[in-house]
Amino acid sequence: MKDKLIEQQEEKIYILVFDTGDEVVMELSAFAAKRGLAAAQLTGIGGFRDVSLGFFEPDRKDYKIIPVDEQVEVLSLVGTITLYQGKPKVHAHVVVGKSDGSAHGGHLLGGHVWPTLEVVMTETPEHLQRRIDEVTGLALIRW
Repeated sequence: MKDKLIEQQEEKIYILVFDTGDEVVMELSAFAAKRGLAAAQLTGIGGFRDVSLGFFEPDRKDYKIIPVDEQVEVLSLVGTITLYQGKPKVHAHVVVGKSDGSAHGGHLLGGHVWPTLEVVMTETPEHLQRRIDEVTGLALIRW
């Protein structure tokens, strides 16, 4: 993965260009840790050779895993990076399109890039923390 700081005022804006085979959640987490990011928002487009989506099931307090084991276009990728237990945590949702025009979406659990993925990440000056919510069991933003 390559990155470049393109603007710096109160916010820093990065362009991240992922390479074929990069695992997106792992790379985003590593980038955030390397840069010391405590709060950021991100958007992206590109493609995956495979992707794991999640749909949160409240009764189980866990994600149903939806594997998509084929090449797909990333139609929309949006998310945040916040701190959870002192480390950057990626929370992203993605909609992917298949070759037949159908779309699948959900929580981004993981995915391998093909051929590229372009992400714009904006660091915000406010530090955001996640804590476990008693009702859902999810790590939610709390201040």
